[in-house]
Amino acid sequence: MLQIPRYRLLLIMVRMKLLAAVVLVAGLAGVAAWGGEAFAGDEHRGTCVFEKLTGQDYKFCRGDLEVFYPELGDVGCTYIPKCNQYRKRISKEWRSPKIAYPQADKNKKYVLIMVDPDAPNRANPKYRFWRHWIVIDIKGTDLRAGKLKGHVLTDYGRPTPPSQSGYHRYQFRLYEQPAHEAISLSPEEEASLGSWPMERFVEQFRLGSPVASTQFLTQHHSD
Repeated sequence: MLQIPRYRLLLIMVRMKLLAAVVLVAGLAGVAAWGGEAFAGDEHRGTCVFEKLTGQDYKFCRGDLEVFYPELGDVGCTYIPKCNQYRKRISKEWRSPKIAYPQADKNKKYVLIMVDPDAPNRANPKYRFWRHWIVIDIKGTDLRAGKLKGHVLTDYGRPTPPSQSGYHRYQFRLYEQPAHEAISLSPEEEASLGSWPMERFVEQFRLGSPVASTQFLTQHHSD
């Protein structure tokens, strides 16, 4: 039988321990990193996977608009996972997200619109668009710093998709605000959040096309 010298045996054991430590650290980093789209805490599989949007839903996301919720990070172009009660917390607990647009022009103002185009469901969106948030007069300097200061036309409304209505898109659209444009909602618009004529609003105040847009998808937390 081949005898391994004691010093070689000790060297092999040290190398094996070092390799095991490296593998462990790499594994933990993969679970904790947002870029890896995996978080510890899934009730069933030990990880919480953040699935990216695809197809036309993915194409809606453009311009690097960032939307941050607690514990989730930037949720742009993702499905909100059910693990850790994230869907329930985004609907019932968390307040308005932090919004940042690093490319904002420091000398311009912006308008942010958040809507749900899938009310009451995506197959039959007869209440499109459901208005969740409008902020105007946002300074580019604040937007670059992730500070959403401005005049609120519609208070933030949490995403609350009805039970058994499937996934809803929650869309964030950022527009450059025309100089000296007095933007407001009509009394009829203020009276109801649903069936809001967003396109008419955009055309009326000459907002043009969004300079950036993003969205996330979520469904009722019990589904």
